[in-house]
Amino acid sequence: MTNWRMPIEGHPQDRVWMAWPTSGYSLGETEAEVDEARRTWAAVANAASEFQPVTVVVNPGNETVARRYLAGSIDLLTAPLNDAWMRDIGPSFVIGDDGTLGAVNFVFNGWGDQEWAHWDKDQHIGRFVAEAAGAVRIDSELTNEGGGIQVDGTGRVVLTETVQLDPGRNPGWSKAGVEEELARTIGATSALWLPRGLARDHETFGTRGHSDILAVFPHPDVLLMHRQDAASHPDHAIAAANREAAERWISDTSAGIEILDLPAPEVLRDDEGFVDYSYINHLVINGAVLACAFDDPADDRAAGILREFYPGREVIGIDARPLFARGGGIHCITQQQPAV
Repeated sequence: MTNWRMPIEGHPQDRVWMAWPTSGYSLGETEAEVDEARRTWAAVANAASEFQPVTVVVNPGNETVARRYLAGSIDLLTAPLNDAWMRDIGPSFVIGDDGTLGAVNFVFNGWGDQEWAHWDKDQHIGRFVAEAAGAVRIDSELTNEGGGIQVDGTGRVVLTETVQLDPGRNPGWSKAGVEEELARTIGATSALWLPRGLARDHETFGTRGHSDILAVFPHPDVLLMHRQDAASHPDHAIAAANREAAERWISDTSAGIEILDLPAPEVLRDDEGFVDYSYINHLVINGAVLACAFDDPADDRAAGILREFYPGREVIGIDARPLFARGGGIHCITQQQPAV
């Protein structure tokens, strides 16, 4: 039997996978909103394509419009789509102890059976991408999204109690059951359970607490965590509680990990209320880091921190406000395929 391991994101990569926004709230209702979505998804894809191959899955009939926005070097594959959050609807890639590429196909049910979500097409994208990548498909009965797991490549994984234990996703599952399944599928040996996600991420179009805006391992002995300095923002207390949980986990497991803060932007609100803007939600690729930018005074500080922890990689800021307005960020719309 092959033992599988999910490598750290900075592991050499063969490709980045994305999906093209095709309908629903992610695309938008007005002409301006539709163009904004397409330009933003394309900005991420085009930036990544300067460093490595990129494949974008496109809903049938959208090939021509996608090609207008995307660089000519980007490959297009056609498959039915509901939405465009490839991190969550696509597979999570792993590497076998025999050097085989694997693709974990978790159950996807619209971020916990959300009332607004449709996933009759998206639930098949994990299988589609796994086959297109030539990977061994590893089917799982765990309802989970790629944005809900952050790994260090040595077996540690960051989870949230509000995602993997969400009654809308996995009713009746225990922490032990989740950890056992993640050990089988991604090689997890130690789980950091954070109490919950950011406030906005628990609102209508949120994920109920994805860890990829909360914490990230730039390398195995450092955990970068989201920090909100403004006491008036609800994420101030949430981030502090998450850090306390991480400190307890490190103490209990003698992990030898240093926790460092990646402070939030200075902006606190948009037209809908308190924002969940986070610099944690970046994508590491070959030679670069695609970083969320918010036209904020803190953007430069965050870019400097990322340069420190990803030496030798160019940090490229991309305006992520249109993504966060739709419920995610740069990491959420991408999925890296590791080299084997």
